Amino acid sequence: MTSVLLNNVDHHDLRVITRGGAEFGDAVNQVMVFPTEFEAIQRELPIVLRPDAEARLRPVALLGLARDENLFLDPSDGWQTAAIPALLQRGPFSIAASQHDEAEPVIRIDLDHPRLSREDGEAVFLPHGGNTRYLERVRDTLRAIYIGNQLLDPMAEAFVDAELLRPVNLELQVAEGEAYAISDAQTIDRERLAALDGAALDRLHRAGFLHPAFMIAASLANLQRLVDRKGAAQQLARPS
Repeated sequence: MTSVLLNNVDHHDLRVITRGGAEFGDAVNQVMVFPTEFEAIQRELPIVLRPDAEARLRPVALLGLARDENLFLDPSDGWQTAAIPALLQRGPFSIAASQHDEAEPVIRIDLDHPRLSREDGEAVFLPHGGNTRYLERVRDTLRAIYIGNQLLDPMAEAFVDAELLRPVNLELQVAEGEAYAISDAQTIDRERLAALDGAALDRLHRAGFLHPAFMIAASLANLQRLVDRKGAAQQLARPS
């Protein structure tokens, strides 16, 4: 990966292919999401908490059941959901703290990314050098990632302190004799959340994590969507 600071001189003619596709890294069955995007994600995708490689609890959106399976990605038509996680929306861009002003992060671009083109896709800069609307949307997405990433550890700690987490047995039955299990998943216990006293609710609210708790709990209603989409995909794949 060749990551450099984005600028309108060296990169004045770059374009980004924005359609969804396995060739761009979208064929994944789960992806980390951030509290800053929970409200949009929970409308269509399940969110659970799982340990990462360093055993830190991280929220992930479930996109499929089998390895490298994204049930919301059509090979011909791309994404079939409006709730595209920020890490998959950002394309070749990333965000990093500035060496000169920590309060104003900078945008970097991976020049080896498969989405980059000089002929196809969305322009990054206007002809006179200003930002396109596309780049402004990317900036908003990166800002959500940057802010959301700083909330991950405090949010997990707040949920643990409030004793809101419970393991969830995600064994999803698609057809007779065909089930898929997702291990090490935790979710928000609705009963414990409803039973919190005023002081505990106030602590969660003041920390900014009461709303995310409700969003995670509500998102599990979307598990049936995964099962339904898996069944539909298998039906289409069967020879007529």
